[in-house]
Amino acid sequence: MVSPKQENLMTRPPIVVVMGHVDHGKTTLLDYIRKTTVASREVGGITQSIGAYEIIHNGKKITFIDTPGHEAFSKMRAHGARVADLAILVVAAEEGVKPQTEDALKHILEAKIPYIVAINKIDKPGANIEKVKQELAKLGVMLEGFGGNISWHGVSAKTGEGVPGLLDLILLASEVENLTYNPALPASGIILTAHLDSRRGVMVGAIVTGGKLKKGDEIYTVSASGKIKILQDFRGEQVEFLEPSAPAMILGFEGMPEGGEEFSVLKIEKKAKASSKIQPETVEGAVKIILKANEAGSLEALEHVIGKLGKISPIIVVEKSVGNIYETDVKLAASAGAILVGFKIKVDKAAENLAKTQKTEIFTSEIIHELEKTLEEKIAGGAKGKKRILEILATFGEPKGLRQVVGGRITEGFVKNGEKFSVSENENDVGEGKIINLQSGKIDVPQAEAGSEVGLLVESDVKIKVGQKLIFG
Repeated sequence: MVSPKQENLMTRPPIVVVMGHVDHGKTTLLDYIRKTTVASREVGGITQSIGAYEIIHNGKKITFIDTPGHEAFSKMRAHGARVADLAILVVAAEEGVKPQTEDALKHILEAKIPYIVAINKIDKPGANIEKVKQELAKLGVMLEGFGGNISWHGVSAKTGEGVPGLLDLILLASEVENLTYNPALPASGIILTAHLDSRRGVMVGAIVTGGKLKKGDEIYTVSASGKIKILQDFRGEQVEFLEPSAPAMILGFEGMPEGGEEFSVLKIEKKAKASSKIQPETVEGAVKIILKANEAGSLEALEHVIGKLGKISPIIVVEKSVGNIYETDVKLAASAGAILVGFKIKVDKAAENLAKTQKTEIFTSEIIHELEKTLEEKIAGGAKGKKRILEILATFGEPKGLRQVVGGRITEGFVKNGEKFSVSENENDVGEGKIINLQSGKIDVPQAEAGSEVGLLVESDVKIKVGQKLIFG
């Protein structure tokens, strides 16, 4: 006998996430499927803002999530994989498996969702499908016809060859998954994007995954809540309700929810957000930065980039927020001695003029890799030009060959294990060397900051003495 709950079940369209290496044609493939061009669309387009859209193939709907491919968006890709029913792993026929291909596969496997491989760029002269199959096999991805059961299709996102067949495979896979929902249950879903619009307020892109989401519903995540004042579909048209698998633009949140959070029309207990401000005095000699981005997902990506650059020099994020750069941001940067870093945002004219007066540096870009490269050059240049000093307080035993054990205090900047140094006595260079091992509190450490007392195994062409200084940078 069928239960009442089972009788209420209705079929829903598949939610598909397209993943893979940054240059392997994901966006071009989605563009062809969508019959529009993301690259030429103005920033702020509805599909871009939501991060998802619907198509109809053979009379059936398919929802696509457009996830970024750069490694800085690793967390966003993970969010995308979690909400999806099916993944498309895109691999370029002429390049094969790349590190981001492996990263994307890892997220797909962790999400435990079925996936199809799209071998793209089959129209290229250097296309080698058999080589791609072999490389995938080394990752444990055994394609159909190559010893496994993972469905795949050769496509050209540029010409459209093979794309209808790929869409057929998606519909076939969704039938096997038997995707359903219960319209009687409370509405729920996943936040994909969130950004602050100067006129409309907080705009949230989402995917409905359960129930029926209606205009006027109270809506909650663990970090924000509100009431739906405007509900739009992926075309930007206002609607009264949306059913599962539909992309949605929601206006009405009073706070800024985070990408990847679940939402519900049932109240969710809020979690206190940790303050984004870090006291500048926590790390001496660090590069201080204020981060600004157009939306929560972009801010998360920017933080990931900053985290990587911290390997070059200690970095303090003084503050991070969504929105354009205004005078208040410049004033904060000037008072903290910080640089302003903006991703996909604009700089207010008054802020720009104040920054010139205050000699505050502002770095912005629409492209994450360009911003990363610019900041790397800035931070590396600053670290290189700034002297970092360790004062020798003790020596232990006699040198063994060129090696000796010494102890000291870092008086300026920071010190990294493996770094080269010059030995200074009375402001004169008397020798040079390299750190072989660095310890703080008798524990091996990769880096120590100003004020720390450390022990070092060094290799030097002179015998190091108490009172001398090791100069780095």
